[in-house]
Amino acid sequence: MSVEFFLTSLVIILMPGTGVIYTVAAGLTSGRRTSIVAAFGCTLGILPHITASVLGLAAVLHTSAVLFQMLKYAGVVYLVYLAWQTWKESGPLKIRAGGQRPRSFLGIVRTGFLINILNPKLSVFFLAFLPQFVSSDGASPVPEMIVLGAIFMVMTFAVFAVYGSFAAIAGERVLNNARIMQWMRRTVAVAFAAFGLRLALAET
Repeated sequence: MSVEFFLTSLVIILMPGTGVIYTVAAGLTSGRRTSIVAAFGCTLGILPHITASVLGLAAVLHTSAVLFQMLKYAGVVYLVYLAWQTWKESGPLKIRAGGQRPRSFLGIVRTGFLINILNPKLSVFFLAFLPQFVSSDGASPVPEMIVLGAIFMVMTFAVFAVYGSFAAIAGERVLNNARIMQWMRRTVAVAFAAFGLRLALAET
């Protein structure tokens, strides 16, 4: 792994996106453990995109406007659905009051996975990103791309987990303040809706 790959990947991962927003919201509403589970789900959601780029399937998605649009609008609908649920304080980001059973970790993972798997831009991104750091004199680029993809996933999980942990600390301080939590919840809902709009306007 080159220093250039590490630094470029770190900058990309640090930029706020739907995965970051979801992980931070999970930490704010349900604590550190839930945020780490959310980070795992989001990280798991990029695995199919990396696999597609390694196998060349992302190129098919990139050249097929129909497939791209279908996956894109499925992602848009899901983000709008998350925004609506968050605004109503229901679904995976509902604030858990004392005495309530913790929500299913499987559900948290599933939501994070769907957030990323339904974003076709990720497949196109990895198709363009990973080959830049593959050695030109290598016998086969596939093993190297797999290693780079795995490193990117590990970095993603680590960064998201840190984001979520800090959010959990902040959440502990403001969880009992209904006004602040309502403001933060609505901010997250608007962020999901904005990402959905951006995805809807995205081109192949």
